Amino acid sequence: MIQTSFALRLSAILVLSISIYQTFNFGAWTGFVPLANQVIYATLALLLPFAFLLWPRWRWIDAVLAALAFCSCAWLAFMGERIVMEGWEYAAPYSAQMISILLWGLVLEAGRRIGGTAMMVVVAPLSFYPLVAASLPSFLAGFSMSLPDTATFYALSNEGILGVPMRAFINLVLGFLVFGVALQRTGGGKFFLDLAFAALGHVRGGPAKVAVLSSGMMGSMSGSVVTNVLTTGTLTIPTMIRTGIRRETAAGVEACASTGGVLAPPVMGATAFVMATFLNIPYQHIVLAAIPPTLLYFLGLFIQVDAMAAKRGLLGLPEAELPRFGRVLREGWWYLAVFILLIWMLLVLNRESWAPWFATALLLFINQVIPKQRWGIKSLGSFLEDVGRLFAELAGLMGAVGLIVGALVFTGKIGNIASDLLALADGNLYLLLAMGALTAFVLGIGMTVTAAYIFLAVSLAPALVSAGLEPLPVHMFILYWSMLSYITPPVAIGAFAAATIAKAKPMQTAIEAMRMGGVIYLLPFFFVVAPALLIQGPTDIVLLTFGSALMGVFLISCAAQRWLIGVGPYPDGTAGFTLRMLTLASGLAFALPGGALTGIAPTLLLTFAVACMAPVLIWLVLERRVSLDRSRI
Repeated sequence: MIQTSFALRLSAILVLSISIYQTFNFGAWTGFVPLANQVIYATLALLLPFAFLLWPRWRWIDAVLAALAFCSCAWLAFMGERIVMEGWEYAAPYSAQMISILLWGLVLEAGRRIGGTAMMVVVAPLSFYPLVAASLPSFLAGFSMSLPDTATFYALSNEGILGVPMRAFINLVLGFLVFGVALQRTGGGKFFLDLAFAALGHVRGGPAKVAVLSSGMMGSMSGSVVTNVLTTGTLTIPTMIRTGIRRETAAGVEACASTGGVLAPPVMGATAFVMATFLNIPYQHIVLAAIPPTLLYFLGLFIQVDAMAAKRGLLGLPEAELPRFGRVLREGWWYLAVFILLIWMLLVLNRESWAPWFATALLLFINQVIPKQRWGIKSLGSFLEDVGRLFAELAGLMGAVGLIVGALVFTGKIGNIASDLLALADGNLYLLLAMGALTAFVLGIGMTVTAAYIFLAVSLAPALVSAGLEPLPVHMFILYWSMLSYITPPVAIGAFAAATIAKAKPMQTAIEAMRMGGVIYLLPFFFVVAPALLIQGPTDIVLLTFGSALMGVFLISCAAQRWLIGVGPYPDGTAGFTLRMLTLASGLAFALPGGALTGIAPTLLLTFAVACMAPVLIWLVLERRVSLDRSRI
């Protein structure tokens, strides 16, 4: 174990060195500029062996597999120039064919160990698809290839193991992973939690609002729903329970906030970087586009929390128990300075590949200047181990899902899969969207979000674009629906992790998370037919669409909690149910964009929304007035 730990730290240092060397183009100074495939093979040689050492099955076999992974990738890195110059991806020598077959098998096994059996059930059959494509039914048919040709295409071309997922991981994701680990290890999580408690802990439902704010901030950097739940949730969930919030509700709020955090700018987890590579657009465009739906989702969560607190009469924490806002800022202002630097470099300088490295450098420099924060050798070693494990996990996953793209490209299936899906939906855009949402959800249950996204980005996305939708909203639609399995039964991993901390019933927690985060199920359908919600289009249209959606989310959230903020509770019985349904219908009409894709005029939707909400307001206001008059008697 000690030897593995030392090797992992050394591997992390070498991978970091390679990434920094490439990112900042040090080759222009040293005269040594490696080819892109050599960089990827070298990185894989350092990381792929740990898929067998950190996720062990059989001790001595694991060591053999790790050695084979290192040697095969190192040999390919050494041969990198010949691979390109001699076109080995189409006509490889016998030795390269054997190494390619070996690497194919190693990558599949690495994906199985890291991603689980469910992921392997999807990836393995697709990777063998080129061997039998010509003999399958017409809908699935493609060009068949031999085993050596398929293996060399996967291992040596830019469309398989070295494809979009792996290139995005090495060129963009690595730096942000380092930044996220550094932020956690230097106390960033505690700072943002304390900041949230200082700002919101005293208001009604304060601890739940703290969970929404802190988990949203930390989720963006950790990139993992479960990790976020298990870090911030250990503090927020017990505090919510202590102030009177039901265990299932407390766990549901934390699960929803952590799920939304992974979709929140500026980092958004690893999948957003893969998306930028797929769409061939700057990463900051995706960051900007993600701002409105993120605001709408968290606003819906805040409104539900506030309405729930008002309905149950829940108070905040005593101010004596809360940290002082000024003191928290004085003791951790540098975390905000680091964030400002990161966002400035991302959105102003357009340096998405440089931004996380500069932010991490500033963070670590300030951390070492402050005596009580300063790392020693032990802390540095733990940081490198965390980084190395995260690198190894993602490298194994990215290599495995790269086989999906490679299989579809190599057989020519990627060219007609869009038309096949359109034919299956009979040209119905909404049926195609529903099929896509269901498929993304099901894949998200058994695969990582990135793997599910990549599969649908090469299969479903072209069909939706061909049906008349814009590429960026389509890819965001897929990303959102791939995330929903974290809070949706029967799997709901994020909700179940939160339930463990809260000692709550897992399935009831998942149902509560679905209700609290209900807006997230609707948002993808809204922005995919109204790109203005992703800041696509004229400013006035963007503002009008966002403002209307804001009102819609407000009403939908109030209806879900049976309390109209600013007015009061809905009555019990049939009258209350009717009023809530009218509020829900009004909210949906406000949020649903009008126009050509929906086939409904915006003025008609607005008229319907007002017509539904008017009797609700009249009834509730009159009932409240009657209640006040009675209380005075």
